[in-house]
Amino acid sequence: MPVLELRRPTAQVAEVWLNRPEVRNAFNDEVIAELTHTFTALGQDPDLRVIVLAAHGSAFCAGADLNWMRAMADYSWEENRADAQKLADMLWTLYQCPVPMVGRIQGDCYAGGMGLAAVCDVLVAVQSMNFCLSEARLGLLPATISPYVIRALGEQAARRYMVTAEPFSAEQAHALGFVHELVMPLALDAKVGEIVSTLAANGPAALRACKKLVRDIAGAPFTSALRSDTAQRIADIRGSAEGKEGLQSFLEKRKPKWR
Repeated sequence: MPVLELRRPTAQVAEVWLNRPEVRNAFNDEVIAELTHTFTALGQDPDLRVIVLAAHGSAFCAGADLNWMRAMADYSWEENRADAQKLADMLWTLYQCPVPMVGRIQGDCYAGGMGLAAVCDVLVAVQSMNFCLSEARLGLLPATISPYVIRALGEQAARRYMVTAEPFSAEQAHALGFVHELVMPLALDAKVGEIVSTLAANGPAALRACKKLVRDIAGAPFTSALRSDTAQRIADIRGSAEGKEGLQSFLEKRKPKWR
């Protein structure tokens, strides 16, 4: 059985499903390699407007696979370093993917699973699930996921949950801004579908440009170079075929051609 399931309901939408429900979708070296390969390929698809990251079974992702962790217990420092680099590179590949990503969180999301959630642009979670940065319980630390989790969860909340390793509810994650939409289990797919439809209706180039804008500008100092950069970005897209079509369709009160 493949560790990932890739669905393409339309040319504009892709769904990537973690497919190891028997181990709560814990990842190992095979999952890491497949996620890296899949998102690299999807990011190069010019027709794609949104990717849904989802999981089969009762848990979204329980972190690292126990058998994989047992094998790592006998690794040398060099082997551990190489293995950790693959995980870090996989998370970077997902974070850098130019296509907007929607996380469909149907069940508990622990440890490395929180890294997968944190790289999504929009998170929809059910009320009954929990998050947890559990690494400290095992004498470890969430190092490779930390750049993404701290940005998405916030520094102050990360201070607490990384050192306590205590679970926190989807409601708490929503209050902290980590989760965007909180729903009952039966409403999950409808809410995800609603967000996907909203994204797919927007300008394809504008979607990618907006995602890159947030990534590039967040935390940047207010300088003359920043003002110049943002002015150039809007001028570029206004002068593009998509930008002209969007404005013209608005003035003519019709749908743009990309819809």
